[in-house]
Amino acid sequence: MKAFDIRVFHPADMPMLYQICLETGASGSDATGSLDRDILGHIYAAPYVIFEPDLCFVLTLNGRVCGYILGTSDSQRFAAWCETKWWPTLRQAYPARGKADQSREASLIRMIHMGYPTSVAEDEYPAHLHIDILPQGQGQKLGARLIETFLERLQMLGVAGVHLGVGKDNQRAAAWYPRLGFHAVEESDTDITYAMRL
Repeated sequence: MKAFDIRVFHPADMPMLYQICLETGASGSDATGSLDRDILGHIYAAPYVIFEPDLCFVLTLNGRVCGYILGTSDSQRFAAWCETKWWPTLRQAYPARGKADQSREASLIRMIHMGYPTSVAEDEYPAHLHIDILPQGQGQKLGARLIETFLERLQMLGVAGVHLGVGKDNQRAAAWYPRLGFHAVEESDTDITYAMRL
């Protein structure tokens, strides 16, 4: 019998966060074998749980982590922390590649060297989040429960709003967030930024 639960992140969960990041890293599909296995976790998971662990929650199935939601209550403060505390070591570990290399891994390495991009949404919606769930936890409204848990925590902290980015090629996610009450506030050729006031 499947028994799902949501709980606060524990440091012992870190390897599974990296694994989930990789296994959902191709627009929700498995990116294993197409990228350095740690780079997505370095960018989209670890710095958040180190900087603001109280805003990281994991989804478990029979005690095993199969999803997470994490983020920051203050995107600008988080970006500043990463610039001094997180990126320097990774910039040494992942040397910048030439512009001729247009692979996804090269693009992620460029992100490490450029730092987190700013968003026009940050002033009104200072928090942002990332959520990923393995297939065994999908399609059961558990993502909505994770979002609800995260938003309740932001409201307790008095945060005015939250935003997140979605790649346009992830059509499932792009359709899902508006159903949860998010609305589009920014759009590029490749991404849509959704936001919600709290």
